[in-house]
Amino acid sequence: MTWFAIALLSAFLSAGAAITQKKVLSTIGALEFSFLLSVVNLVFSIPFFFFIDYETINSANLTILFLKSVIGVGAFFCVMLSLKNLEISNALPLLALTPGFIAVFAFFLLGESLKSLEVVGLILLMLGTFILESRNGNKFILPFRILIKSKYHRYVIFALLLFTASSLLDKLLLVKLNLSPISLTAFQHLYFAVLFGIVFLVFNKKLEATKQFITKNNLLWVAFISVLTIGYRFTQVAAVGMASVALVLAIKRTSVFWATIIGGKIFNDKDLLKRSLAAILIVIGAILILRD
Repeated sequence: MTWFAIALLSAFLSAGAAITQKKVLSTIGALEFSFLLSVVNLVFSIPFFFFIDYETINSANLTILFLKSVIGVGAFFCVMLSLKNLEISNALPLLALTPGFIAVFAFFLLGESLKSLEVVGLILLMLGTFILESRNGNKFILPFRILIKSKYHRYVIFALLLFTASSLLDKLLLVKLNLSPISLTAFQHLYFAVLFGIVFLVFNKKLEATKQFITKNNLLWVAFISVLTIGYRFTQVAAVGMASVALVLAIKRTSVFWATIIGGKIFNDKDLLKRSLAAILIVIGAILILRD
């Protein structure tokens, strides 16, 4: 199977995970959901540990993977907070803005030049963001004020920065440090469960609160989400091991479009046509920036 097919599969699995996450988040809190999902993910990841080449495991790659997992926990929790409190067709397209962040930071901080297609991509990202957040298009500055002032939109922006760092560490682990996709997936879910467990114990000290959200219905949904989550994470790192991070992420970003269309229809989001158009522009812009 080619990297393109694997990355596209990752996109579809990611879209399915986002839609089902939104459903479960309507009944339990973001932290409770993140903790429960991390535990179930670890249980489902146990078979991975039997296929690891432990000769490739060392303190260096495990330490960097732990750092990546800390970043990933922060990014995931920020996304869950925004997904719980924003409509899915409003929150998810913003997550495709990562390539624009990278390009702008590289331009101002590293002095890297912007190619013509990258400039076009940035314009499309800005236009898509404007359409997504505008209210009848009557105030030009309003969409960008919303991104800055809205607490849950700020969570999305923070997640974008963290996902950027996490993706770069993926490439370092897989290519430079020879960590296999199976090893990365297994140990990352172990770290996620430990980290979310610590956070949960710190902020939810009452055992009664834990019993309230661990129900049969929630466990079934979380188990289904876990399968999708492990699937899209594994296929993403597998694709990154075969091609550049940029190319894989460009294909992965199409998950935003599928989740916006399907999820928005399921949850009866408002202005779905406008937001779908915005998602298309943002995804195209991201692909133009990442194509090289």
